[in-house]
Amino acid sequence: MRNLTQVEATERARLLDVTGYDISLDLSTAVQAATGRTFRSVTEVRFRCAEPGASTFIEVAADSVRSATLNGAPVDTSGWSAEKGLTLAGLAAENVLVVDADFAYSNSGQGLHRTVDPVDGETYLYSQFETADAQKVYACFDQPDLKSVYTWHATVPDHWRVVSNMPVEREEPAGEALKTVHFVESARMSTYITALCAGPYHEVRDSHDGIDLGVFCRASMAQYLDSDDLFLITKQGFDFFHEKFGVRYPLAKYDQLWVPDFNAGAMENFGCVTHAESHYIFRSQVTDFEYEQRANTILHELAHMWFGDLVTMRWWNDLWLNESFAEWASHWCNTHATRFQDAWTTFLSIRKNWGYRQDQLSSTHPVYCEMPDLEAVEVNFDGITYAKGASVLKQLVAYVGEEPFLAGLRAYFGKHAWGNATFDDLLAELEAASGRELRKFAAQWLETAQVNTLRPELTIGADGSYERVLVRQEAPAGHPTLRTHRIGVGLYDLADGRLVRRERIEVDVTGETTELSALHGTPAADVLLLNDDDLTYTKLRLDERSMANVVQHIAGFESSLARALCWTAAWDMVRDAELSARDYVALVLAGLPAESDINLVTATLRQATTALTFYADPTWAPTGWAEVARTARAALAAAEPGSGFQLAWARAYTSAARSAEDLAALRGWLDGVEVPAGLSVDTELRWGVLQSLVANSAAGAAEVEAELARDRTASGEREAAYAHALVPTAENKAAVWAALTGPEALPNWRNRALLQGFTHPAQVDLVAPYREKYFATVDQVWGSRDSEPAQEFTQLAYPAYLVEDDTVAATDAWLASDGHPAPLRRLVAEGRDGVVRALKARAKDARSA
Repeated sequence: MRNLTQVEATERARLLDVTGYDISLDLSTAVQAATGRTFRSVTEVRFRCAEPGASTFIEVAADSVRSATLNGAPVDTSGWSAEKGLTLAGLAAENVLVVDADFAYSNSGQGLHRTVDPVDGETYLYSQFETADAQKVYACFDQPDLKSVYTWHATVPDHWRVVSNMPVEREEPAGEALKTVHFVESARMSTYITALCAGPYHEVRDSHDGIDLGVFCRASMAQYLDSDDLFLITKQGFDFFHEKFGVRYPLAKYDQLWVPDFNAGAMENFGCVTHAESHYIFRSQVTDFEYEQRANTILHELAHMWFGDLVTMRWWNDLWLNESFAEWASHWCNTHATRFQDAWTTFLSIRKNWGYRQDQLSSTHPVYCEMPDLEAVEVNFDGITYAKGASVLKQLVAYVGEEPFLAGLRAYFGKHAWGNATFDDLLAELEAASGRELRKFAAQWLETAQVNTLRPELTIGADGSYERVLVRQEAPAGHPTLRTHRIGVGLYDLADGRLVRRERIEVDVTGETTELSALHGTPAADVLLLNDDDLTYTKLRLDERSMANVVQHIAGFESSLARALCWTAAWDMVRDAELSARDYVALVLAGLPAESDINLVTATLRQATTALTFYADPTWAPTGWAEVARTARAALAAAEPGSGFQLAWARAYTSAARSAEDLAALRGWLDGVEVPAGLSVDTELRWGVLQSLVANSAAGAAEVEAELARDRTASGEREAAYAHALVPTAENKAAVWAALTGPEALPNWRNRALLQGFTHPAQVDLVAPYREKYFATVDQVWGSRDSEPAQEFTQLAYPAYLVEDDTVAATDAWLASDGHPAPLRRLVAEGRDGVVRALKARAKDARSA
């Protein structure tokens, strides 16, 4: 595939105006397991050229090209390759290009992905084209600012459904047991949000406010498709966005498909959104954490219909704006329009923590940054692009006011609908609507990297009132920017175990110190909480008095957002080696059983597990695991039977179990022995329990195969692959490594499962020999795999569990050698950052013993 540069894209956009695509796919080969490796695709592209006689190129990442004609004359295809595309010389003012080629079905989740359902043997296809994989299905000028209209035709088995961006125009027979499905010409859009999905999908339809709605999944998953809830969230989103954006959704229908083996959470194809079935179709009991995550994803993709699809970035420099806007809008909508009214708490505890982590890596970058080529874009779908950018937008809304912000948005949509725009275009409309100068704000927040820390410094007088309150702003030495923060400051008093907010002021924090003179003479609070209501993007610290009260009474905050700010501050302190892992675990185990927000329970338990895995002194970690297991078992016994909290603590117990007694208790759950009242040990929990047993040498391959026989589904195969990879023998790890690094690329689901199971906190010594093998192999894997599996191998196979100076030294030696692609170097260096941070945290924990 061609690594298109921004320079090339800018020149091609200057030269061309693409007026239409007509795409015919013969997908009848998809069901031929033995011979159906490729499909035939015939593309007719109509385009104008501003300089007749000029030359350009078109992307055709095909398996082979049968023929190509330009304005009726044959095109020389001898110089064609999937990496270079096809050169087009001697262009006319008006051009018609026809490319007839065979393209390969994908098993990497990129291009046209094909999967076979083990339940019924049926074949399913779906497309995934972001960032530039449309060229793997049809010949195209594959860049976001060469928008066009598209007419699709697909020949498929006659029992299949075919779904694209637009409604079906007609169907007609196409031979024995085949049909051709013709679609209405599409609205104007970019190549990367075109879509085509095909297979015997189960379909449920509804309508709302004049929009035809559809939800789809594999036939074998139909019993789990809770379409009523999916439609409810979708309708709530449409009503909210229609009201707030002032622009109606512009297409006649809105289809959502939950598809197998998906690499991301979802993709915003215009009117044909694809979601990850493995994340969002629930075969077993889940908690409200999972339901809220699903709602957030549904609303994120829906927001993209306006921001990204109707108005699209000109080039990938503004990828951040595309994703940040959808990220902000989904939480905003969830809070005001659905049952998930504490969505900003979830944003802080899940998404912003991702942003904070990403922003402190050596690869940190400004929210807005130049993308020289597509390879740079591929590794930039990160916590800065999503979560930090959304945090900046949230602060921008607080800075200018929601109504002026929305007025600016409406003007932006009105001016740039069906076209391409930049952040500068949006900023101009926001300035006009708000009357505020925003360039300095934008430069400070979007063009600089890293995260600040805000610390309170208090002087309390003899009478118990504040003599002085300072906010000290810190920045890392390598990124010394001190920003303007609009923050809330909350004063909380302790009453009968509750922390009640007495007062909240809003202030702008600027420079190194900001004095809060409004608090002088005010009775000192039991807890002074900076950034109350989480308006800005910053790490927080608490003063000693506040921290002591939080440790004792964190559950006493009425607001889940206030609790989340304190949990996040403690987590940041562990990661920064200011709080020992053992003290953090003690705080979690003391305060979390009383926590009433399932998202905070889920996120904080994950962080406690991470602390024990990476940040605790290894000589103390077994004690920590035992304490987590003990507390989790008590909490799940005390939780309401059948509740999400009981399930969350059961999952925590399952992952923490290390002792013979705990592992025996888990084995009992599989056999129906002494299962806590109300706990449903259903399919997903059974797999989790078995995987924990396997990882700790309390079960083996035979038990995995027996469980797979109970669950012979795509999900079961994925869980079994993960469980098999966990088997703690040197022979098994060698076999898994050979499969991951062999000449044949694995299907993406299997690649991911084996990578996740290859290492485990209880098996650190077992994978020690693979440190050297990783650095000897990573370039070869990177060069021979599609981008998503290559990135997953680079990140998940990195020897992160070997928290040793030797790992840093091995990484440094690899980084010092030449010839590694820049995106690969970035990901490996990020692995090193994690080990360096863990070494410092472990040293802190050891000192606190």
